[in-house]
Amino acid sequence: MPTTRQTTVLVADDHAIVMEGLVSLLKEHDFNVVGAVGDGEKLMESARRLKPDVIVTDLSMPGLTGLDVLVKLKAEKTESKVVVLTMHNDAERATAALKAGASAFLLKESAGEELVTAIHQALQGHVYLSAAVTRSVIERMAETPGAQPPPLTPRQLDVLRLIVKGQRMKEIASVLNLSTRTVETHKYDMMQVLGLKSTAELVRYALEQRIVGD
Repeated sequence: MPTTRQTTVLVADDHAIVMEGLVSLLKEHDFNVVGAVGDGEKLMESARRLKPDVIVTDLSMPGLTGLDVLVKLKAEKTESKVVVLTMHNDAERATAALKAGASAFLLKESAGEELVTAIHQALQGHVYLSAAVTRSVIERMAETPGAQPPPLTPRQLDVLRLIVKGQRMKEIASVLNLSTRTVETHKYDMMQVLGLKSTAELVRYALEQRIVGD
């Protein structure tokens, strides 16, 4: 029988002990760690050469910062999902990372299992935030002045709010008393109207436009 391909991961952190711990943790969970680097320039070079499924990176690194790398990767339309792992519980940094294309933002104080969860969520096209920063990020994005009402129907907005909360299509269908297919159609229509290509982009749009609900 053919074996399932392991998810390839590139790790970047300028603290050797932290990086060794991350590599060990990821290997224990059956990820294929294809590289481990200690600065932003090496991260960019390795990302271009190795094209990993996922990049796990700190924000504070010598030379190019993690945020610099995110901006460059986004400009190059890199397909790698980026998971930011930092010691800074900072809504401003988290918001900037998400806008620059990060799929996850979590703190180094988080349990190893949370990193694994964040990676899996990113691979599925979702955005993952540590609970410690979620509310502050939403509040930060809600402070953006001049946000215009989105060109979406009330039902689409209902669906989008539940997507932001991390609910699956079947769960949203149950809450709104709709069929799963109808919910998926609403999601597709929203992405078409807004010119977005993934659930992660939908979530970022919702946060930026303050479509977050209670």
